[in-house]
Amino acid sequence: MKFNWKFWQINWKFWQKSPYVTADEERWTKRLRGSIGLATASLVGVYVLAVVIVGWWWSYEPDLFDPVAAAEERARNEGVQPVTGYTTAATVVALTEVLLDKRGGYLSNDILPPGLYLDNVPSWEFGVLTHLRDISRALRHDLSRSQSQSAEDPDLAEAEGHFFYDNSSWIFPATEHELNKGATRIAEYASRLADPASEDTQFYARADNLARWLQGVETRLGDISQRLSQSVGKRQLHLGLAGDPTATMATDAARETETRTSWFEIDDVFYEARGQAWALYHLLRAVEHDFGPVLDDKNARVSLRQIIRELEATQATIWSPMILNGGGFGFLANHSLVIASYVSRVNAAIIDLRDLLDKG
Repeated sequence: MKFNWKFWQINWKFWQKSPYVTADEERWTKRLRGSIGLATASLVGVYVLAVVIVGWWWSYEPDLFDPVAAAEERARNEGVQPVTGYTTAATVVALTEVLLDKRGGYLSNDILPPGLYLDNVPSWEFGVLTHLRDISRALRHDLSRSQSQSAEDPDLAEAEGHFFYDNSSWIFPATEHELNKGATRIAEYASRLADPASEDTQFYARADNLARWLQGVETRLGDISQRLSQSVGKRQLHLGLAGDPTATMATDAARETETRTSWFEIDDVFYEARGQAWALYHLLRAVEHDFGPVLDDKNARVSLRQIIRELEATQATIWSPMILNGGGFGFLANHSLVIASYVSRVNAAIIDLRDLLDKG
C-alpha cells in the first residue's frame, strides 16, 4: 500500500473552468457578467452626465441689480427710513447674500463633485469677496468714525474678522457660516444707523473717507489688470525704486523680468476680474447715492457714473465656450486683454476721481 504524502497540497487554480460545467451554465455566466458590466457602465455614464449638467447649471454668474432699490426695499421691510450710509451697508449685505445663495451656493470650499471640479465660479467668488473685505475694513476704520481717535463700531469690528476668514474652509467653521455672520453684523449696524435713537452709530460721507477707500480700490484693480495683461507674456522693467535716488530694497532684484500667466490659470484670473468688477459696480452705485452731495460739490458725479458704465461693460455675456488666449494681435481673440482694457480705464478714472476729491 502506497501512502500519498501530498494530501496537504491545495489546488490554487480553483477559479479555472471546471470540466463539469455545462454549456448552459457557461452561457448564463457570460450573460450575467455582461449584464453587470453594462449596469456598471450605465451607472458611471449617468453619474458623469449628471455631474456635467449640474456643473454647467452652477457655472452661472449672477446678474447685475439695482443696489439703491434693494436697499429701499430692505428699509421698508424693516420699517425704517434709509439714511446716509444705509445704502452702502445694505449693499454689502446684499452682495454677501448673492454670494451665498446663488445657483449651487458658495462653491469655493466644495470637496465633492461637481463643485470640486469647478474653478471659474470659485475664482469669481474670490473676486467678489476681495471687495467685500475691503469695504468692510473701510466701514470699520474710516466711514463710521469721525476721526482716528474715535471709538470703532463693535458690529463692524466683528464683521471685518468674519469677512477675512479663510475663503475655502469646508467645516469647523465653514466659510459660509463666517460670511453669514459678517453680513448679519453689517445688517445690525445698518439697522442701528437708521434708528434715530442710536446717536452713537454714524456714517460719515466725507470726501477724505471716500478717497481713502478708493485708494485701496486702485491697488486691487492695478494688480488684477497686471495679471490679466500677463496672459500673453510681457517683459517688464523693475520700477520699485523709480523716482527716488536714495531708496533701497531688502534684496536685489532683476532689472528686467518676463512674466506670463500659466495656461491653466488664465481663466481663473479672468473670472476673478469679472467678480471684482461685479462687486465694485454695485458698491460704487451705492456710494453715488450716499455720497451724492459730496460728489456734486466736487462736480465729480459724472466721473463716477462713467466708471460705473465701464464696469457694467465688463459683465457682457461671454459667448465663447472657453476663455480664449490669442496673441495680442493674433488671429484668435484674447478675452483677458479685452477685460484688462476696461479694468485699466476704470483704474485710471478712479485715480482721477480720487485726485478730484482730494483737491476739489
